Amino acid sequence: MLDRGDQEHFGRIPPCTDEAERLARLQLARTHRIGPVNFHQLILRFGSALKAIEALPVIAKRAGGALQPASRDAVEAEIARGTAAGARLIVLGDPAYPKLLAEITAAPPVLWVLGSQAAFPTRAIAIVGARNASAAGSRIAHTLAKDLGEAGFFVVSGLARGIDTQAHAGSLKTGTAAVLGGGVDDIYPPDNADLYQSIKAYGALVSESPVGYRARAGDFPRRNRLISGLTMGTIVVEAELRSGSLITSRLANEQGREVFAVPGSPLDPRCRGPNDLIRQGATLCETAEDVIRTLDGQMSLFEPAPATVPLHAVTPLHDMDMDKAVDSLRDRLLGLISHVPAPREDLLRLANAPVHIGFAALGELEIAGLIVTTNDGQYVRA
Repeated sequence: MLDRGDQEHFGRIPPCTDEAERLARLQLARTHRIGPVNFHQLILRFGSALKAIEALPVIAKRAGGALQPASRDAVEAEIARGTAAGARLIVLGDPAYPKLLAEITAAPPVLWVLGSQAAFPTRAIAIVGARNASAAGSRIAHTLAKDLGEAGFFVVSGLARGIDTQAHAGSLKTGTAAVLGGGVDDIYPPDNADLYQSIKAYGALVSESPVGYRARAGDFPRRNRLISGLTMGTIVVEAELRSGSLITSRLANEQGREVFAVPGSPLDPRCRGPNDLIRQGATLCETAEDVIRTLDGQMSLFEPAPATVPLHAVTPLHDMDMDKAVDSLRDRLLGLISHVPAPREDLLRLANAPVHIGFAALGELEIAGLIVTTNDGQYVRA
């Protein structure tokens, strides 16, 4: 997992200038072994997805492996399925890409959006919590969502049972988005089908996954990263100490976003998560006013920079000198990586590697299939 310390090493992705580049960004994002980190590094290195795709087989071969980009037919079929479902494609660099999400390190390359919501407001808040919510927790989540919505906040959650359900239900009239682990046509859980249809009619359904994809257990941490990334802050209403909601709060903290927690009885296991967050420094939340008071004072931090300031790095980093530097570093890094997970910062320190060269070398090793990234962002031998 990337942290805020990595942010300075990620430039801004150039804006999409034409349809060919939009299609190429989807193709690059759907290529095997190309996650958000490699997607960013490749575009910054080569200047565009079109040029990065051309370079992929050469990069993989140079590192001792093989890789072919996702086929254009598969990408065009994905677009056709999305269009047929009424969803719209947003790639990183599009004007419609959510501003807050674009600010996180290695932002998701591709989003599918289904629903009537035309844009994603900056004044947004996530509300998450236990699936087996108590009656009291459900009432608190619904009230918070309703009150925050009426105060002008867009409410984001994950369509799960319990707290998520109440968060969406409380904000249907004011604006809500459900971030899904599967495609935007994947109604999960099935007993939230009516709520899904209401959000489709009045809000937005959002996913990184292709239309038609059915969610698996491993997809939900990725979904949680979107929930926190789309918002100024995350409220945890009820959650046990080992729960997806606490993963969302950790991600929010890593993204530099505010974390709120609703306190509860120490006798209820569902309250241990929020109580522990407060102990660690999260902002105590009892009413919507606690959120409004905290976040209204931070609005200027989330305002986009003036249009006269160049936001995107458009000069490719790729040149012969960089290729030579990556070549000399790649084998050294591979020698440091074993079947025991190793953090990126340790590898770069031990290899005495400049960060941008180190990122590129690790990316090449992953593209070649010689190493893989674990769920928490460490590296191991494939």
